[in-house]
Amino acid sequence: MKCPRCESTSCRQNGCRNDKQNYLCKNCGQQFLEPVFPHSLKGELLANSNGQTKVSMAVTTEVSLVKNLPEEKIPERNLNSFNVKLAEEVLQNILSSDRVESAAFTKFLLGIQQSNGIKPKLEAGISLLLLDAENLKLDINSEFFLASVCKCPLQVKMAFANWRNPSTGKQDIELYNRGYQLVHVPGGKDGADAKMIAFGACVLRSYPTVKEILVCSGDGILNHLCNELQNQGLIVYWIRRQGQNLHIENRNTGKLTDYSLPMATEVPSFEKVVDTIQDLIKTEQESINARLDSLVAVATSFQEKCEINIKHNPKQPEIEKIIPVLDNSVTECNQETKQDNSAKVTNKKVLDKILLKIIKDIQNKSPKTKLSVPKLGSELQKIAGESPNSIIKKLKLGSSFLKYLQSSPTFTLKASGKEYEVTALLRE
Repeated sequence: MKCPRCESTSCRQNGCRNDKQNYLCKNCGQQFLEPVFPHSLKGELLANSNGQTKVSMAVTTEVSLVKNLPEEKIPERNLNSFNVKLAEEVLQNILSSDRVESAAFTKFLLGIQQSNGIKPKLEAGISLLLLDAENLKLDINSEFFLASVCKCPLQVKMAFANWRNPSTGKQDIELYNRGYQLVHVPGGKDGADAKMIAFGACVLRSYPTVKEILVCSGDGILNHLCNELQNQGLIVYWIRRQGQNLHIENRNTGKLTDYSLPMATEVPSFEKVVDTIQDLIKTEQESINARLDSLVAVATSFQEKCEINIKHNPKQPEIEKIIPVLDNSVTECNQETKQDNSAKVTNKKVLDKILLKIIKDIQNKSPKTKLSVPKLGSELQKIAGESPNSIIKKLKLGSSFLKYLQSSPTFTLKASGKEYEVTALLRE
């Protein structure tokens, strides 16, 4: 006789139940009834299992009894009710707590799952946070950001420190209200670090479903803890503070993330900053183009409106007649003014007279002004209407205006930087 739970053959009789022999397993204490199977049915059931899954003999006891019953003992009118009752008894026997909890039934279900390609549902993992409260302080916003970095939900948070130390202040009350487990360590150097390392070495024993661990401390000794947790197959994040930022390092992938404590937001990478600037430039260009289009539309509308007003203005022909007359009179007046202002230089005497008058007028207006050759030439051109060099060549007084002044006894040239200063005896 074999026990259906542990399959032990160490069994003894233990009375009767429902007119059937009851047995007790000496190994696990399971009670079960004697299976009544004919040899032919037993062989048929084992053959249908393809030699891979053994069907418990007690599970199919009722099936054996039904097969051996003569057909004339089951009345035709009670056949349906009998079948229903038989099915209920079979299901009760199969789904009883003793059968479901047995090793054979578990093995039987696994065989069915493997044969049909059904994968067992894995238990979801969790994230765990270890905080060295003596080395690093985490506010609620930083904690939320660290939880968003993990793929698994952050369910366990532990803070290590000497909570009797006055330097911790009311940090223990704040962390406790936020759901942290407070672990006290006695005073001493690196006490919190040592306790974190000791706990991390056996973390899977206390929390078998943990998948990710956040180690929050800047002490370099915790590098050993990170390595040990990685060796246990866990995803490890090492969180340290650098200035005003939290530096988050994924020890498995090497990915680095920075979190700004004053701004309470993630510090973007260089690539993200460049993309943001490009988006801003593109948005600004689109805005400028839209405003230019609006301006062009307004200008076009204004131009069309002006053309309509000109076409419908009855005084427009008279204005068009008056404008040419005014233009001709203005042109003639300008020409007369130019002719009056222009003085004809016919000889050397007239030229010297004009030049002396120019020098005298300038000195009268501003005695301290130094008169250069180019300035004297420009004033002569305003009066004569010709360039100084053209006048000199026309009167055959030399090759250039500068050489004429140098050779003339009436004028004296004095070098002043790159130019010459003109002085003269003022004679009328």
